[in-house]
Amino acid sequence: MAANKSTTEAAKQITYLAGALKAPRITEAAVRLADQARDAGWSFEDYLAAVLEREVSARNASGAELRIKAAGFPARKTLDDFDWDAQPAVRQQVAALASGGFLLEAQNVVLLGPPGTGKTHLATALGIVAARHGHRVLFATATDWVTRLTDAHRQGLLPKELARLRRYGLIIVDEVGYLPFEQDAANLFFQLVSSRYEHASLILTSNLPFSGWGGVFGDQAVAAAMIDRIVHHADVLTLKGASYRLRGRGIDSLPSIRTTTAETPD
Repeated sequence: MAANKSTTEAAKQITYLAGALKAPRITEAAVRLADQARDAGWSFEDYLAAVLEREVSARNASGAELRIKAAGFPARKTLDDFDWDAQPAVRQQVAALASGGFLLEAQNVVLLGPPGTGKTHLATALGIVAARHGHRVLFATATDWVTRLTDAHRQGLLPKELARLRRYGLIIVDEVGYLPFEQDAANLFFQLVSSRYEHASLILTSNLPFSGWGGVFGDQAVAAAMIDRIVHHADVLTLKGASYRLRGRGIDSLPSIRTTTAETPD
């Protein structure tokens, strides 16, 4: 009877202390693991470590979910969902990137290929991996990024905005090349790339080879300088094949510029 009372009092104290620490999940873990600890003869240290491990794991999962929701992904796509049979050539490279090491070294990833070959899927999946590794992530199309930078520039806040964006471990720029940029927009995009050079990572997707970027940005010199900074520390993955969206529709391919082997400017 005394033992039961002591256990009840201890449970109440754990509940109070967990609330004071703003870690309410500790109470559930402590109760759930108590019998297991007694039956297995755990030491006090083993029991405490197990309880705290559950709390840390739960916090990490909760934080990752918040980062994923804040990133602005158009849809939730994971590496497990990807059709590797359609793109076997990049599987090993992507698996290496999934370790998250490229983020710690402020390296970039460039995904090139025709529409519908999985570039956005892979960019999103790697972004989710980054969020789960504790990095803040932002996703937007190239056009949306230019709009955001243009608004900041008009308000005289561009340096502040670029500094704020550097606090994100990963920025994803989707659909580079789908629409051409005017000169001012191209210059703003160049500033985004330059501000992150050797500071934080970028993932970019494009349906064009690097040789076609001059037409997108309206200036070969700007495009060359931008590509130079992007690929200096980057993994460039080339996806091939027909659009998965056309499968079973009797259409073999879409009109697009063929993606060739990526080349960096001299």
